[in-house]
Amino acid sequence: MAEAIYNDDSIKSLDWKQHIRLRPGMYIGKLGDGSAQDDGIYVLLKEIVDNCIDEYVMGYGKSIEISVKDKMVEVRDFGRGIPLGKVVDCVSKINTGGKYDSQAFQKSVGLNGVGSKAVNALSSYFKVQSNRDGRTKLVEFQKGVILKDHREAASKERNGTDITFLPDEEIFGGYDFKNEYIEEMIWNYAYLNIGLNIHFNGTKYFSQNGLLDLLNKNLNDEALYPIIHLKGNDIEVAITYTNQYGEEYFSFVNGQHTTQGGTHQAAFREGIVKAAREFYKKDFDASDIRTSVVAAISVRVQEPVFESQTKTKLGSSMVSPEGPVLRTWIVDFVKNELDKYLHKNPETADRWLKKILQSERERKEIAGIKKLANERAKKANLHNKKLRDCRVHLNSKHEFRLESTLFITEGDSASGSITKARDVNTQAVFSLKGKPLNCYGMTKKVVYENEEFNLLQSALDIEDDLENLRYSRIVLATDADVDGMHIRLLLITFFLHFFPDLVKNGHLYILQTPLFRVRNKKETIYCYSETEKQIAVNKLGSKPEITRFKGLGEISPDEFGAFIGKHIRLEPVLLKEVAIQQLLSYYMGKNTPERAEFIISNLRIEKDIVEEEAGNTL
Repeated sequence: MAEAIYNDDSIKSLDWKQHIRLRPGMYIGKLGDGSAQDDGIYVLLKEIVDNCIDEYVMGYGKSIEISVKDKMVEVRDFGRGIPLGKVVDCVSKINTGGKYDSQAFQKSVGLNGVGSKAVNALSSYFKVQSNRDGRTKLVEFQKGVILKDHREAASKERNGTDITFLPDEEIFGGYDFKNEYIEEMIWNYAYLNIGLNIHFNGTKYFSQNGLLDLLNKNLNDEALYPIIHLKGNDIEVAITYTNQYGEEYFSFVNGQHTTQGGTHQAAFREGIVKAAREFYKKDFDASDIRTSVVAAISVRVQEPVFESQTKTKLGSSMVSPEGPVLRTWIVDFVKNELDKYLHKNPETADRWLKKILQSERERKEIAGIKKLANERAKKANLHNKKLRDCRVHLNSKHEFRLESTLFITEGDSASGSITKARDVNTQAVFSLKGKPLNCYGMTKKVVYENEEFNLLQSALDIEDDLENLRYSRIVLATDADVDGMHIRLLLITFFLHFFPDLVKNGHLYILQTPLFRVRNKKETIYCYSETEKQIAVNKLGSKPEITRFKGLGEISPDEFGAFIGKHIRLEPVLLKEVAIQQLLSYYMGKNTPERAEFIISNLRIEKDIVEEEAGNTL
């Protein structure tokens, strides 16, 4: 093997746009195709909107207009507008921006001077126009390179900045924006900025009560008592409890949705525990106090320190504006204000105490079962082949941790094909044995009594805290037949019933596998629908060979590699405004006349489907 040459010519210097395009993950996290909430295309949108929000927070402009059509994004604010002489610099020079001036921007999110530059570099087309005091400046870019620098001109437009960009398919591949994700992002902006009007594709988003509105909109189960809404200088919290399992938090720093929590969220949880212990004068277990909590916290601090450029987790070295360490400030606020509220509202205090005592009883009831189940799981892990793990996990420090995936499949042939085709670095496989139990209406002890659920919970490492989740994506890989659909439904029920926030946080997906293979001697096309099949038949012509896949086990490992690799098709399991327990009760509970009527009215028998497929083929 020839020795690698290392000399002066080996040292390379990249300009800003080359570096961003070569290492996009450093700037926007993972890339993705738009199927996940934290995919890069949404980070690009967020970076631009963050700048508009900062203008509003500083008191300039009361509305923002957002449009996403045919992958082209346009964001218009009505703030001060970028100073016209610095328009090019602000979107194309790293470490350039107004947020280094603490007088111009207080308590801003975008402090690194990178956001709009990353959007520019990662877009096949990028346009920025600033309107300021009767003058306008327009500049167009392609992949960070100036296409046309228009001359400054007179304008009758209102002050503000208008940015249009088209994410580059060379970087992101075949992507699509999901309106559900954008709407959730916009709603969060509205909740955190009372009085701000945001228009997205013609629909208005507005909040008058901040985090109180956020919790009301996001409750997926009935609240056990009215939402507790507390406000202070630079801090706002909202708290209630439901009958769902686990804990659910919506946390924000300077308007940034910190989906991975951080110092402020940890302090908030600690404050709740201290408040309960001191008010009820009993040393309750922390898990009993927090079980079933649904809460939101928003803080504003100067120069926040995040653990990554995507700002999803607040670092631990923060100091609050008042001087004390951020953690102490939040703990004291939550403890003191919650204590005052409970004294003024004894009915709520009584209901909370009953919930804590109920959680304590349930925890003690399953303690023995849990111990035996964990012992069985440890013994089983020595010999079982249910989990074929990967090398990189969500909580590791590896740069690809955001892409870690666990495929849940049923049957030896299907799991064998995926195992042979997978990327052993980031993709793991968990093999089910038969159909899972319908766990709706059961208590959590069933998770430990049922070997399949217990081993799955152990594989995911979500027994004690969802923050320990080992995989970013949990993918249900079942056959596209009735049995496969049933298994998928039972697994979704398991996650929604016991770990609903895992679904709400965008970790659960359904693997889309091809229904047909259409090929001739020169080309093979895999099709995921009747429409795609017909297009393939027309393309290949002369009666190509058509194979209908009935199960994952029929797909060879060589073929499977194409379906779970770079071009994997995943359908996220999305929760809209619906009460989870009502949803599960309707579909997974005891048979009711309403459900029977729904099934009959939506019934399509196999004969009809076969005839339809035959008709589409002709």
